[in-house]
Amino acid sequence: MRVSEQWLREWVNPSLSTQALAEALTMAGLEVDAVEPAAPPFSGVVVGAITDCRPHPEADRLQVCTVDAGGERLEIVCGAPNARPGLHAPLARAGAELPGGLQVQATEVRGVASAGMLCSASELGLADEAGGLLELPETLALGNDLRQALALDDTILEIDLTPNRADCLGMTGIARDVAARTGAEMQSTEPLPVPAACDAQLEISLQAEADCPRYTGRVIHDVNPQAPTPIWMRERLRRAGIRSVSALVDITNYVMLESGQPLHAFDLDRLAPPVTARRAHSGETLTLLGGEQVELDDGVLVIADANGPVAFAGVMGGETTAVSDETTSIFLEAAHFHPTTIAGRARRYGLHTDSSHRFERGVDFEAPRAASERATQLVIEICGGRPGPINEAVAHQALPQRAPIELRRERLEGLLGWSIEPEQVTGMLRRLGTEPEPSADGWRVQPPSWRFDMEREVDLIEEVARLYGFDNVPERPLRAPLHVATAPEQQLDDRPLRTTLVERGYFEAINYAFVDPQLQQRLDPESEALPLANPLSAELAVMRTSLWPGLLMAAQRNQHRQHERVRLFECGRTFRGHLDDLAQTPMLAGLAAGPRYAEQWDAPRRSVDFFDVKADLEALIAQTGNASAFTFEPAQHPALHPGQSARILRDGVSVGWLGTLHPEHADALELHGAPVLFEITLEALSRAELPRFQPISRYPSIRRDLAVLVDDHVPAGELLRTAREAAGDCAVGGRLFDVYRGKGVPDGQKSIAMGLILQDYSRTLTDRDVDDVMAGVVSRLQQQFGASLRGE
Repeated sequence: MRVSEQWLREWVNPSLSTQALAEALTMAGLEVDAVEPAAPPFSGVVVGAITDCRPHPEADRLQVCTVDAGGERLEIVCGAPNARPGLHAPLARAGAELPGGLQVQATEVRGVASAGMLCSASELGLADEAGGLLELPETLALGNDLRQALALDDTILEIDLTPNRADCLGMTGIARDVAARTGAEMQSTEPLPVPAACDAQLEISLQAEADCPRYTGRVIHDVNPQAPTPIWMRERLRRAGIRSVSALVDITNYVMLESGQPLHAFDLDRLAPPVTARRAHSGETLTLLGGEQVELDDGVLVIADANGPVAFAGVMGGETTAVSDETTSIFLEAAHFHPTTIAGRARRYGLHTDSSHRFERGVDFEAPRAASERATQLVIEICGGRPGPINEAVAHQALPQRAPIELRRERLEGLLGWSIEPEQVTGMLRRLGTEPEPSADGWRVQPPSWRFDMEREVDLIEEVARLYGFDNVPERPLRAPLHVATAPEQQLDDRPLRTTLVERGYFEAINYAFVDPQLQQRLDPESEALPLANPLSAELAVMRTSLWPGLLMAAQRNQHRQHERVRLFECGRTFRGHLDDLAQTPMLAGLAAGPRYAEQWDAPRRSVDFFDVKADLEALIAQTGNASAFTFEPAQHPALHPGQSARILRDGVSVGWLGTLHPEHADALELHGAPVLFEITLEALSRAELPRFQPISRYPSIRRDLAVLVDDHVPAGELLRTAREAAGDCAVGGRLFDVYRGKGVPDGQKSIAMGLILQDYSRTLTDRDVDDVMAGVVSRLQQQFGASLRGE
C-alpha cells in the first residue's frame, strides 16, 4: 500500500516528523518498507500558458509557442502534439534543472530561438511515458513554482500490510490506525448524502445471498464522459501507483483508495435490467475489460443482467458494459462480497486486481452506501449529472455477524506480562472504533464492521499491546521454573546428519511443502497427493508425498543458471493420506548431479554415480553406530532408473530409496548429468546404538581370502554377511575387494572375492582352526547361494 503523507495528514495530523510517523506505523504493526519522495528533484519549472502557436519555418512537426510565464512572455519551440493556445503546461525556464541532471538552456532550434522548454509528465519524472505536454488546470496561477502548485514536495510511505489488515487498504483505515496509535484527532470520514435529482432506478436482486449479502446501485444521468480528471486526483492516483484512465474510472479508483471499498461504473444504456448477483452457469463466458474472454464455472460469482454476465464479481468488469467516451448515463455499483467467495477465484483465471486484493481479505460490509455517496458527490462535481436514489438489496441474515468479545483483565495481564490501568485499556479499545462495556472480570467489546481480524480475546490483547507500544513494554527478568527435557542417548537429532552432508559437499535446501501436481504424479504415481483449497499458484497445488520434487526443481534452477555441479539435501515432512487421516513423516533426502569432483588437475573428470551417493548415504548411516542393521536391495521405483535403484531397509523394514533419476524424467525436466537421489526416514537414522566397551584381543588375527562363483543376481552384500555369520564369533571383520565378470567366468555368473579376518580372545588360532572355519563358510555359501570356489 502506497500512502501519500500529505493525503494522510488531511485525515489525521500527529505532531510527528515523517521518519517518526513511519516508525510509529511500523511499531503499530504496519511495517513501512520504504520512505521515498513523491516526485524526483527538479527546479526552475513554473506554470505557463500558451497564448499563441505558429508553425516552425524549418520543421513541419515543430511549433513556435508564445508562453505567458506570469507577466513575462517567452518564445518556446515545441514538438508536442497537444500544444495549443490556451493550454496551461509546465515551463522549464533557462537554467532549470530536470530529473536526471538535465540542464535547460536558451538555445536555437533550426534557426529559431527557444527560451526554455515545455514539459511532459515523463520529462518531470511524474509518469513512465507521456503522449504530450502535461495539461495543468487553468486555476493555477501563472508563474508559480510547479512543485508548490502541485504540492509535489510530498513523501510516499510504502507499507507492507499483513493479510489480516485489509482495513488498511484504504486511507480511512490507515488514518484510523495512526489516530489510535498517536492519540491525534481524526477528521470525520462520513460523506454527506447526495439528494436524488431524478427518480431513475435500476432493478437489482440477490440470488446468491451468502456470497453477496449487500448490493447497492445508483443511476446517474447526463454525465460528461469526456470531462478531464482534476490534476489533484490524477496526482493522488499516481502517488498510490494507479494510472489515470478517464474521469469516471478515476473516481471509482479514488474512492476505493480513500475508503477501501471497490466500486464499478457500468454504462447504463448497455445494461438490460434487472441486475442480479448470482453464481455463473457452467459454460457461460465473459469478455473482461482487458479484452480477454474467460469461460466461467458454477463456482464463480458474477453480476449479470437479462442477457448474461456483465462482471466478474469482486474482480473485474465486463467489456460490453464498460463506460466509454460516449457514455452519458452510468449505473454505479458498490457491494459487499464474502471473502471466501472471492479468495482464489482471480488467481484461477490468472488475474489479480486491486478489487480482488481487497475483497478476498475482507471489506467493511457497512461501507457500500457511504462509498456510493462519496463517488456520486465526485461524479457530479467533475462530470456533472443527475443522480437517482440509491437502490440497495440486503440479506441481513447473510451479513457477517460480529459477536461481542469478552476480554478478561486477568487474561490480558497474564499474556502481556505487565499491568495496564483499566481506564487506559478502555481508551485504547475506543480509539480502535470498538464499543467496550465493563463486565464482571473485564470488558465486553463489540468489534467494528471493518475489522474482520477481531474475533477472539487474544486479538484484542494483541491490539492493546500494539497501541500501548512494543517499545514501551517494561523490561523484567524472566522468572519461571526451568525444566530441562532429557533426551535418550539412543535418540539422534538431525544436526549431525546435516553436518555430515555439508562436510561431504552438499548444500541444504528449504522448499515449499506444496508442489506441482503433474511433477508429483510423475515421480510418485501410486500416492494420492492432498490438494490445497487455496493454492498460491497452479504449480504449487498439492502437498508433497516426497522431498524429491522440490530438490529436482531446485537442481533445474541451478543448472539453468550454469551451476553444473549440484549437491543438495533437505530435511522436511512428507504428507500422505486424506485431511482427516494425514500422515506427516519427517524425511531426509538428497540429490547429486554433475561431476563427482569440482574441476581440478589431480583427478579424472567423471559424473557422479549411484555408488558415490551410496557412500554419502552410508556416511549418514554410520552416525547410528549400527550400520549392520541397514541393507540395500535391488528394487524398482517409478522415479528411478530400473537398473540403478535400491530399496533401503533397516532390520528388514523399508525406510527409504536410493537411485539414479529415470531418464524420461530427467529429459522432461531438462536435467543433465544423470541426477542421483536418495530419501530416507529421519526416524530410521535417529535410532542409534549406545557405544559398548569391548576388550582388544591379545592374540594375533588371521586373514583368509576367498573367491567364489555365484549367479549374477546374488547381492554381494548378502554373500559377505552370510560368510561372517557362518564364521561365527571368531569373525571380527570382512570386506569385499573384487567383483569380476569376463574370461574364465561362465556367462550369467560373477566372481566375488572377499577377505575374512579371524581372531579369538582366548588363544591363538591354529591353521587347522582356520581351515575348519573356512570350510564351514564355503559349505554355507554353497547351500544358500549355490556358490562354488573359483578355480575348482
